Amino acid sequence: MEIKNKKASFEYFLLEVFSAGIVLTGTEIKSIRTGKASLKESYCAFTGDELFVRNMHISPYEFGTYNNHEPKRERKLLLTARELRKLKGKLEEKGLTLVPTRLYINESGLAKLEIALAKGKKLYDKRDTLKKKDQQREIDRGI
Repeated sequence: MEIKNKKASFEYFLLEVFSAGIVLTGTEIKSIRTGKASLKESYCAFTGDELFVRNMHISPYEFGTYNNHEPKRERKLLLTARELRKLKGKLEEKGLTLVPTRLYINESGLAKLEIALAKGKKLYDKRDTLKKKDQQREIDRGI
């Protein structure tokens, strides 16, 4: 199962990509496995020295009982200390942010979140991206 944040590549220039583990509860992983999650308005932020993903929506598990999870709760991301130090240093630069791009289940059955160090696009960059996309679509139709 793979859930993508399609808006991320349109809104930002993706500079560097990292794969992080996520701390989840039992009902959250079950919902992700059924594909009931959204990365649309999510973002990553540091709290102290720990990295958290905020606003990531994971729908409540339909067979979960009283111990179902909060859909938009803050979830801790698991990266090495070296990667965390590197990201924290880069985020202090002007105009950079951390954006979740993809949520997937790896070969071991663990949920992983692909996050990208990103720089926001200007309006003219977004127009350029749309133009390239349209040109590629025309080329694909012609072949």
